[in-house]
Amino acid sequence: MRADARRNYDRLLAEARAVFAEHGTDASLEDVARRAGVGIGTLYRHFPNRHALMGAVFEDAVDELLSRAGELRSAPEPCRALLTWLHEVVVHAAAYRGLSRALLSASAASDLARCGTPMREAGAALLTRAQEAGAVRADVQIADLLQLIHAIALAVEESPEDPDLVNRLLTLTLKGLKPEQP
Repeated sequence: MRADARRNYDRLLAEARAVFAEHGTDASLEDVARRAGVGIGTLYRHFPNRHALMGAVFEDAVDELLSRAGELRSAPEPCRALLTWLHEVVVHAAAYRGLSRALLSASAASDLARCGTPMREAGAALLTRAQEAGAVRADVQIADLLQLIHAIALAVEESPEDPDLVNRLLTLTLKGLKPEQP
């Protein structure tokens, strides 16, 4: 990539992060381009659609969440590790209004959906560990758990005045994940 194209790309990502944080993922792409000091055509040359831009914007956060999952795989309490990671996923998703909705509706081939594959794999490793420790029911699947997490993120996004909502909903979810006691 030429130096000027790289600068444009970097400015577009920085401004998209700011605009998405301020106005949500449905924010105007024209506004992103204008704030980056480029035309809308330049934005579309780098990112052919909204999901491509969103995928690039959230790539760093996904990398952080994947790294965090790697750290938590060796935590002494597998269930606590899973819950910690899920909490961090919810907090990240809720920080950008509309991100969870976009992830849930993204087609499998989109740039945004490709972020989901490594997230599912990272979450599955934590879930399997918690299941092997007997702390989570064996019939729980990572796809279902991530759907619940996105639903929690949507609820949190709609209730910013309730800072404890994440913890309450995750606690309810965790209680449903535990194996039944005889």
